[in-house]
Amino acid sequence: MNKKTLVTLEYAKIKQAVREETTTAMGAQLVDQLTPHADLAWVKEQLAGTQDGMDVLRLKGGIPLPQLVTITPALKRLKVGATLNGKELASIARVLRAANEVRVFFKQLTAEQDAQLPVISQLLKQLVILPQIGKRLIRSVEFDGHVTDDASPELKRLRHQITSTEANIRTELNSYTHGANAKYLSDAVITLRDDRYVIPVRAENRGRFGGVVHDQSASGQTLFVEPERIVALNNRLRQQQLAAAEEVRRIMAELSALLAPYTDELAANATVLGKLDFINAKARYAKQLRATQPAISPENNVYLRQAWHPLLDAKRAVKNDLAIGADYQAMVITGPNTGGKTITLKTFGLIQLMGQSGLFIPAAEGSRIGVFSDIFADIGDEQSIEQSLSTFSAHMTNIVSIMRQADDRALVLFDELGAGTDPQEGAALAIAILDAIGARGSFVVATTHYPELKAYGYERPGTINASMEFDSETLQPTYHLLVGIPGRSNAFDIVQRLGMDPTVVAAARNLTADDNQDLNDMIADLVAKRRRLENDQVALSKNLKAAEELHADLSKRFTQFTNEREQLMNQAKRSANELVADAKKKANAVISDLRRMRNEHHATVKEDKLIAAQGKLNALEQNPTLRKNRVLRRAKQQHAFHANDDVLVKSYGQRGVLLRKAGSHQWEVQLGILKMKIDEADLEKVSAPRKEAAGKRAHTTVKTAHASHVSPTLDLRGERYDAAMTKVDRYLDAALLAGYQSVTIVHGKGTGALRTGITNYLKNNAAVKSFNFAAPNAGGNGATVVHFK
Repeated sequence: MNKKTLVTLEYAKIKQAVREETTTAMGAQLVDQLTPHADLAWVKEQLAGTQDGMDVLRLKGGIPLPQLVTITPALKRLKVGATLNGKELASIARVLRAANEVRVFFKQLTAEQDAQLPVISQLLKQLVILPQIGKRLIRSVEFDGHVTDDASPELKRLRHQITSTEANIRTELNSYTHGANAKYLSDAVITLRDDRYVIPVRAENRGRFGGVVHDQSASGQTLFVEPERIVALNNRLRQQQLAAAEEVRRIMAELSALLAPYTDELAANATVLGKLDFINAKARYAKQLRATQPAISPENNVYLRQAWHPLLDAKRAVKNDLAIGADYQAMVITGPNTGGKTITLKTFGLIQLMGQSGLFIPAAEGSRIGVFSDIFADIGDEQSIEQSLSTFSAHMTNIVSIMRQADDRALVLFDELGAGTDPQEGAALAIAILDAIGARGSFVVATTHYPELKAYGYERPGTINASMEFDSETLQPTYHLLVGIPGRSNAFDIVQRLGMDPTVVAAARNLTADDNQDLNDMIADLVAKRRRLENDQVALSKNLKAAEELHADLSKRFTQFTNEREQLMNQAKRSANELVADAKKKANAVISDLRRMRNEHHATVKEDKLIAAQGKLNALEQNPTLRKNRVLRRAKQQHAFHANDDVLVKSYGQRGVLLRKAGSHQWEVQLGILKMKIDEADLEKVSAPRKEAAGKRAHTTVKTAHASHVSPTLDLRGERYDAAMTKVDRYLDAALLAGYQSVTIVHGKGTGALRTGITNYLKNNAAVKSFNFAAPNAGGNGATVVHFK
């Protein structure tokens, strides 16, 4: 990537911001090496890695990496057989520990969150865990490089001896500093000289303690004396210290030899940890910047939605939509000075550099970057005193270099193209340069003051005008980019509002060419119309958003209402089913008792009526889930009753034919020569009889009295009126099916109410031919003999 562009667009400041988020020397080194790439696959991989880092940051607050120094020099020394010092061993130990901790961290993250981290997962596969070596290093060397007592039993023994000897020495010396001899000392302290314990003795008392003088004060008044009594102890201590130092050197050599075969693995671990730190730093910077992941357009159709300059405060910066490549390949931005043209140009270029470096960009979701072969920028004051070049010459030198290098996939940024020379010549040169760059197929964004380039944007295909908005009421730029509208000159409006004499302003307007004045008026009209459209769009967007929120809320509430209604219905049905189940249990108990009584005492209980009653109870039960079961609904429709269907009357065990529906749950059924009203619960649909059996259909077999267990006499004495009338109805149906010509109903005389009720019932029964009281010797008017048709 063009190095001059990186400097011009301040790319180094972005790298420095990312570098501050690193915790390892390897990660910082990768940031220092970071540069934009023109390889599409590389850019995709880097952006995917940043997304992995953002996911980890969101789920766990980032990758837990300690501060690590580079171990490359130590590994080089290992390769040549050198023995590492304590700090080098400690740095390698930290790398091994960090590798193990990172592996455990991501293992737990994957198990808990089921996170998909494709780039990080590939890096983790490269980690080499050396558990035994790592434990040995951590046990032997502390973070500051100090070799611990646990490094070897011998070192532990020697250091215990050293501690014991030092204690003995201090005990001896304390007898000098706290006893009667303290008056001969300059100060009651114990100190070290030449790694030997001494006491400060006044010069005049030099010979009182014997021993060796190791040092004296600057004034010569104090001598640092090793008393004769502790010389042997100091000698012993020195020997123990030398033995311990030798043991430390032996341990370091042993640890270095242990690490030597794994230099490549250790280097790989350090590299992986550096890359993870680099990913972590990119993610942290993206969060700090409130940046988003851009899509990538291989065709370089760039669209930056609500983008802002990354070095500005995101809360205060004006955000603009920037686009190039899809509908136009060149953009010419015009507008007044300090209106924001240059910062817009830099924003476009710097965001593109960030994206091609694998960094998230300061723009809203839905933004899209390209992958340009190179990015060139001619921005700012290029005047060079050393080379004696004017501003115009310096710019032209840079532009000539750009034109030599730019190809059909390059992005070129021109600031104030053609400025610094005669306006007419500068405008013509600017147009020629844009034509030449456009002919190569390069993508161009240029800013200018020349009015001639406003017409250029309309006339050239693939080129569009744009301008920086200026508020003529406040005389301040708004820094909003207006695409499709060229900028207009605001000089007359500004000077008039600043108090310039109106006659002077009018004279200046008259001196302006009519074409230019008409163009400015047209631009002002376009700006006003655009502002009205934007205001209308904002209002419509608010209304649309409110409508969408209302629709979503209504849909949610309707779904909630439907679910609640279904739940309440199901709950009600379950409650009803519980009641029905309880009633069925009690009814079944009653029916069982009646059947037992019938079998034991030959009571007149009609089996068909008991079954029918049980069927009605069963019909009360509702299954909450059956209503939505299509298979069951279709099966139910197939078993629905229709006129002329063949059915089985379950209570009588007889086949019949449906004639018509006689009620909501009743049908009129032809049973041989009888027509009866039967409840649907007592009916079962059956297939039609075979053709060869059709002739036998009229010869319906009627059960005999013996077979049906129906008595020719019904005794109602002692029965209550309602129960007695129910039994009469059931009894007559059973007698008809049993084939009786006549039966006797014993009702007794009593008050005559039951007899009257039975008489009225028999008068209205179509199956009864006649009836009369029994003979005097058979009960008289206490019994009624019924004759059937």
